[in-house]
Amino acid sequence: MSALLTVKDLTVAFQQDGTLSHAVKGVSFTVERGETVALVGESGSGKSVTALSSVALLGSSAVTGGSITYDGQEMVGADEKLLRKVRGNDISFIFQEPMTSLNPLHTLEKQLGESLALHQGVVGDAARGRIIELMEKVGIRDPESRLNSYPHQLSGGQRQRVMIAMALANGPDLLIADEPTTALDVTIQAQILELLAGLKKTENMGLLFITHDLGIVRSIADKVCVMKAGEIVEAGPTEDVFQNPKHEYTKTLLSAHSVGTPDPVPSGATEIVSTDKLKIWFPIQQGVLRRTIGHVKAVNEATLSVRSGETLGIVGESGSGKTTLALAIMRLIASQGAINFEGSDTRDWSTRQLRAARKDMQIVFQDPFGSLSPRMTAEQIIAEGLGVHGTDGVKSPRDMVAEIMSEVGLDPETMHRYPHEFSGGQRQRIAIARAMILRPKLVVLDEPTSALDMTVQVQIVELLRGLQKKYGLAYLFISHDLNVVRAMSHKVLVMKQGDIVEMGESETLFNAPQHPYTRALLSAALDHRTDA
Repeated sequence: MSALLTVKDLTVAFQQDGTLSHAVKGVSFTVERGETVALVGESGSGKSVTALSSVALLGSSAVTGGSITYDGQEMVGADEKLLRKVRGNDISFIFQEPMTSLNPLHTLEKQLGESLALHQGVVGDAARGRIIELMEKVGIRDPESRLNSYPHQLSGGQRQRVMIAMALANGPDLLIADEPTTALDVTIQAQILELLAGLKKTENMGLLFITHDLGIVRSIADKVCVMKAGEIVEAGPTEDVFQNPKHEYTKTLLSAHSVGTPDPVPSGATEIVSTDKLKIWFPIQQGVLRRTIGHVKAVNEATLSVRSGETLGIVGESGSGKTTLALAIMRLIASQGAINFEGSDTRDWSTRQLRAARKDMQIVFQDPFGSLSPRMTAEQIIAEGLGVHGTDGVKSPRDMVAEIMSEVGLDPETMHRYPHEFSGGQRQRIAIARAMILRPKLVVLDEPTSALDMTVQVQIVELLRGLQKKYGLAYLFISHDLNVVRAMSHKVLVMKQGDIVEMGESETLFNAPQHPYTRALLSAALDHRTDA
């Protein structure tokens, strides 16, 4: 019997200014029915490009060679009729960045229903029942109340779960999962991995799993292919590769973990931001007159403070209110309760004062592709804030962009490129550069390492710690990766369903957690590291 997916001598190059840039070079592997194959490697190694090639989703600038067969059918050069039949039905994708795949103008019910109507002809009440079932499967609480929600009304993790539900809607033979648990906390991550493993078994589904998290690879994959610079440098059964890695790059990946702790907060450090009983409730409105019939209690009476040179880590499950709390502190959404910035109550600020203060309050969003304009070059994106707030008067904007790009590990020679020409990890570095070029006093880091492989993650953590030490930055660091939180944070705040259930010094909280939920989070993270 032939394999479900066979990739043989695959090459992919992109045309740019009359030249070809090679992204994938002679890649070969197979995925059998009921088998999970993991592609691992650093950002830009060619993992996602390889996966997208399977159903010709790379666009007109891609030049593809070699062979990819699905269930005996050749996909390279296939006509659009066959590709439309296969895409989303026989082969489904869970993409890395959900906001690029979810339509911001459509409700969840409409988006999930489109696939069911297109491929199965299921509409009306039957479709609604199936949609609710799918949303329950992927762990979305109270799915019926979410049917009329739009993507922007969900947390990053919830959007990722909707993406997974969409991919599973038609019972595909092959599921290609590109970082499907990137935005999820460790407890939900375990549930999603268990769900995927169960579906693979019951549906005899093949699974091509792309990730930078080696703990996940070991817990879910039958075979692993390690990619570097567009090539597979090592492949084999997962346990063999983990127990006896042959290639130096594989050994480097297996040994990469965010370690250490941030430098101590300088004595006499001034308070940058604080809140007092901050509350963010969103009204639930119904009827023609849009009467308020209740509230979504996103954050309940949050009190905290962060000093210059200090990092407050914020952890909790997806939808617990982490990002909502940070957005309220940045005055990007409405809230009740005091928010003080450098001793001044921001509730008293005029629009002009708030606009001027934006220079000192920057944010790096969880989804770098969703926050970068596809019509602007890296130089324009990074320099945009300089156009609003001005330069230091000494260097030109281009020189400042080149300097900050080097500081975050990007080649200044690439500043003319557009976001789609960078890998996910490189896009996240652009987002960090955009925030840091203004030399802010407070930076919100919303899952800044979630899209990065382990080796680059370590570099970003060291970069952020170095920038903090150099410039005395105050960080609000939001993450589901407790290993990274421990490496970055002086204090940690644990949230659950809008409430702060525990807060304290980082080492104290990690070594002696008091709340049962904190203990559950740490236990799940420990199990995850043990798998790795």
